[in-house]
Amino acid sequence: MFKLDSRLHNDTFFVCDLTLCRVLLMNDKQFPWLILVPMRDNIAEIIDLSEHEQQTLLKESATVSKVMLQLFSPYKLNVGALGNVVRQLHVHHVARFETDVAWPKPVWGNQPPITYADAEASALLATLKQALSE
Repeated sequence: MFKLDSRLHNDTFFVCDLTLCRVLLMNDKQFPWLILVPMRDNIAEIIDLSEHEQQTLLKESATVSKVMLQLFSPYKLNVGALGNVVRQLHVHHVARFETDVAWPKPVWGNQPPITYADAEASALLATLKQALSE
């Protein structure tokens, strides 16, 4: 049974499940930031997935990327799987703007997160769920 790393669970909101990946919204309103987590246990690297699952991950990442471009119109979309702190395979999708607080540096570690208010999170989650279900 799939188990999400507790750090990802604690720092995010559940958006939806796709065919392979769980989609999460990072609870930091400074950046539109989604995370894809393949729903497989004991996976740390993309190459740990089967070839078919790797292709599915790429397709789901492209879908999430397109939704983020449509909804947020960022200057740049940062997509990456790092895993230095959380070993469980997860792929960050961060909409970046030249005006954001961390530009052009990475979004993590430079400033404390600013969490969403309940109403903000609910509205954004509804928008994301709708866009990802189309």
